[in-house]
Amino acid sequence: MGKEKQYWLLKTEPGEWSWDDQAANGGITKWDGVKNKQAQKHMKSMKLDDLCFFYHSGASARRVVGVVSVVREWYEEEGEGKTGAVDVKEVGMMRQTVDLKEMKKDDELKGWGLFRQPRLSVVAVEKRVWDRVCDLGGGFYGDCREVEEESGE
Repeated sequence: MGKEKQYWLLKTEPGEWSWDDQAANGGITKWDGVKNKQAQKHMKSMKLDDLCFFYHSGASARRVVGVVSVVREWYEEEGEGKTGAVDVKEVGMMRQTVDLKEMKKDDELKGWGLFRQPRLSVVAVEKRVWDRVCDLGGGFYGDCREVEEESGE
C-alpha cells in the first residue's frame, strides 16, 4: 500500500520567483535555495505527486496563488554548501487568491504552522487545512471542480 498524499506550502517572494515565472518556465522548476534545516527536512519528506500551495510572500503579496506538484523528490546539488532541491510542476492557479489576512480570520485554520512559524519557507499542510484553503479560494484550475460543476447543472 502506498503512502498517503501529503500537502505543503512553498513560499517565494514574487520579485524572486513568481507564479508567472513558474508558468512561463514550462511549469516545471527546481525549488532550491532553502537554508533552514526544518524547511529542508520538510522538503526531504516530499514524495512524488504531493501537492503544494504556491505562496507569494513579502510585504505586499502574502497569499496563496496556485498549486504545484512534486515531480522529483529531494536531491543533493553539486557545489559548495551541499544544498538540495525538489522539482515542482505547475498544476493550476487558484480560482481566487487566498490572502494571509483572510486565512488568519478563519477559525478552521487556527494553529496552522504558517501562523506559528511565519518565517519558515516550507510548511506542512494538514489535509483539513488544505481543503479549507481550497474552499476559500474556490479551488484551483486542474482540480476537476469544473467537471463536477458542469455535470451538476
